[in-house]
Amino acid sequence: MENSADLPRRIGVYTVERELGAGGMGTVYLARSRSGRAVAVKVARPELAADPHFRQRFRAEVEAARRVGGFHTAPVVDADPEAETPWLATAYIPGPTLAELIERQGPMDEGQLTALGAALAEALQAVHACGLVHRDLKPGNIIMADDGPRVLDFGIARAVESTRLTATGAAFGTPGYLAPEQAQGDEVGGAADVFALGAVLVAAAGGRAFGTGTPMGLMYRSVHEPADLSALPGELRPLVAACLSKDPADRPTPEALLSSLMPDPDPNTIALGTPDRPRAAPPAPVVPPADPGRVDEPLRPAPAAPSRRPRATTLLIVAAAVASALVGVILAFTWQGDDDKRGGPSVAASDSRRATSQASAPPSTPPSSRVSEAPKDRVTVVVTAKSSRSWISAKGHNGLVLFDGLLDNGETKTLTDKDQINLILGDASAVQLVVNGKAVSDDFPSGQVERLTYTRGD
Repeated sequence: MENSADLPRRIGVYTVERELGAGGMGTVYLARSRSGRAVAVKVARPELAADPHFRQRFRAEVEAARRVGGFHTAPVVDADPEAETPWLATAYIPGPTLAELIERQGPMDEGQLTALGAALAEALQAVHACGLVHRDLKPGNIIMADDGPRVLDFGIARAVESTRLTATGAAFGTPGYLAPEQAQGDEVGGAADVFALGAVLVAAAGGRAFGTGTPMGLMYRSVHEPADLSALPGELRPLVAACLSKDPADRPTPEALLSSLMPDPDPNTIALGTPDRPRAAPPAPVVPPADPGRVDEPLRPAPAAPSRRPRATTLLIVAAAVASALVGVILAFTWQGDDDKRGGPSVAASDSRRATSQASAPPSTPPSSRVSEAPKDRVTVVVTAKSSRSWISAKGHNGLVLFDGLLDNGETKTLTDKDQINLILGDASAVQLVVNGKAVSDDFPSGQVERLTYTRGD
């Protein structure tokens, strides 16, 4: 939208021109440096700014994000984690989001999907090399610039995810692109970004890896059901199936993806102007599983190829690699945004596992709400689906799964652990909780995904 009285006049040294969009972290503005260079400035929401843990994580993530290089990201140019409302400035990349491009022009063909996948793999290489995990890769966070796709918001999702706020809007990812370990609140590494990359390629082909519907439904299917790969060209299905494996260990690395999508030319071919220096062996390419329709069978390393090839074959491979790489720069675009019109917004969630502030505690329990006496030597949580079917995932203090599945309307599940129970509620408004004999206030917003932790003292 155009500049108005509602917009800040300046953020740091940057003059604000207009709003570009809003997301889980805050609002993004198009602004200008003193010399007139365009930047995209993202300003944190006030409730995030008030949380000291967010500021600490934001500061660390910004420092790491400054080191991210590569051709497929928007580099961080400035930031102020200590400002009243922390902000981050990146280079402004003109162009539509991938979500907008698909909506405007329809699904990509096999060549375009291959080039997109290779570009995103290169971007993840750069992000992961700096110790970052994106955590919210989706079509709305990918700008289709005139020189190829650019990934936005790296290094920010983890800072938001680590906040302890229970308020609506604390983003930790987008259902439909969330890896199973993300949806279940487990440790998240670079393999989660590879899972999201697979879902992005399905979306770019015109499909939905885990269908449509509520955040709860999308998260449940990503954990328990196979991905729908029918929109993809047949040649790409095995590779994307590997990306969408339920087990992070079964997913290829960005390096292996890049080798499969854009094989290196013969390492014995000497490029003009390149000094003769030792060359690191490229990652082993991957080959399809026996059944390309399954997403739980990992790709296997390809057999080693002979070290020498005829000269004519070498030239053909080099030509093919160059031609494939040119597919990524076929379009020129003019707008930048922050929303994912196809993938949906980042899901709101709470993470009270690190709670110390009042905002981060589980919902308050009225003094009169004690419904029964509970054992004092363990944690007891009774979950009842009160209005509709609901997905519940629960783990004990040692990370072992206590329950992971759907509760039908009216069904009750009792969970116990000696120290702690970690809950993920697919729709917190659809269940009633009784913790250690006390009924928990059920004033959650409809459709809200909640992460809650309860101990013997609750």
